[in-house]
Amino acid sequence: MTDQTPIQPRAEVLGGLTPYLQVDGAFKAADFYKKAFGAEQVFAYPADEKGRTMHIHLHINGSTLMLGDAYPEHGHPHKAAQGYTLQLHLDDGDIDFWWQRAVDAGCEVVTPLQVMFWGDRWGQLNDPFGVAWAMNAPVK
Repeated sequence: MTDQTPIQPRAEVLGGLTPYLQVDGAFKAADFYKKAFGAEQVFAYPADEKGRTMHIHLHINGSTLMLGDAYPEHGHPHKAAQGYTLQLHLDDGDIDFWWQRAVDAGCEVVTPLQVMFWGDRWGQLNDPFGVAWAMNAPVK
């Protein structure tokens, strides 16, 4: 019989839908998301001999984001992010702070913050791991 004791207590999953990112360098990405988006790491499996982890659980802005490294030897090769955007829904009074923090941390501006045709302020960024992020706030 093997020891099934968890490494850490299970963290609460926030929200009803959880994005799960496969990135090249999950621990580096988690550290970046702490700087860029105020993420709080609430769980992580320890690194393997190659510095990879199968699972990190973050809380960002009242939501859960999970991520892990690629494991090509187990049928999960790294694939570049494409075709989706993670969007942070914010208050108009907060969006400039969140935006500047992400830019200062190293996100690349794709579409600057601006009032869009639907009436909200919106902008898009790319992080160093190839993930597209957007921020949206209603204009007061």
